[in-house]
Amino acid sequence: MTVVDSDALAQVLSSIEVRMGIARRLTLEPAGTLPIAADAVTLVYVADGVVHGHPPLGDGCRLDVDRASQRIWATAAGDRSRLVAGDALITLGSRRFVLEPDASASLVVFEFELSDVAHGLATVVPDVVTVTDFAGLEPAAAALAANMGLAHRATAALRSGDPVICRMMATTVLLSVIRAWAENGCAPEGWPAAAKDPFLDRVVEAIHEQPGRDWTVELLASVGAMSRSVFAERFRATVGSTPASYVTEVRMSTAKRMLESGLPVSTIARELGYASDEGFSRAFRRSVGMPPSAWRQTRHAPALA
Repeated sequence: MTVVDSDALAQVLSSIEVRMGIARRLTLEPAGTLPIAADAVTLVYVADGVVHGHPPLGDGCRLDVDRASQRIWATAAGDRSRLVAGDALITLGSRRFVLEPDASASLVVFEFELSDVAHGLATVVPDVVTVTDFAGLEPAAAALAANMGLAHRATAALRSGDPVICRMMATTVLLSVIRAWAENGCAPEGWPAAAKDPFLDRVVEAIHEQPGRDWTVELLASVGAMSRSVFAERFRATVGSTPASYVTEVRMSTAKRMLESGLPVSTIARELGYASDEGFSRAFRRSVGMPPSAWRQTRHAPALA
């Protein structure tokens, strides 16, 4: 079992800042499905019943818990297409999938908007995190999750401070799922590397502070006080992508927030360092799969019941 440094884990958890966290409760009847959208951070807690993922959620590390003996072990592979009552999963949204119940199932679905998905979460956590028997590993957080969510959000009366309280509660559940995954043997050896390199942290912070700057490998290496060759190799090994790809990822994440705020495409293009609207639109389409204006329309479309 991988032993995770408690200070490093605390650093990762403290770096995850939730800007918005909304919980909704729903019941899936037989033959019903719950689509999980790509390009979104979503947490699902199974309050009752059994659901399956289509396509399967993956075959990576899986936690198994024996409540009677209080024994916990991690297996290298498992059927992560199946989730039962008390299980939880997080997806960072690299692909779409659906959850389908065996019979009737009750789910609490948390939808998050993070202040910094790329650095705070995606660089240290895999795209799909599955924690079996989350209720046994984190009973307080699971009890909180089981009692959250409005079945009919549109008709429920909001009380003063509800959005803030909901965000804080949703954050607690999210961080508890990540802690359960990391502390009980599913984190890879050396995890989390990205949280243990202050020189690369300095580089990443600079990119996020000025995503529109003309970042070259040489300039980024100088921020990290490294040679060009050492920096490029160290960045790829730690973050999992090239510096150029990471800069583009940060720019696209920033562009989405700016689009949602209603800023014109031309303004966003200039702010993010693109020489023309067309150049920005091409980069956005390569990354997201659709032009900026079309993506903005999908975010403003009314939610389906």
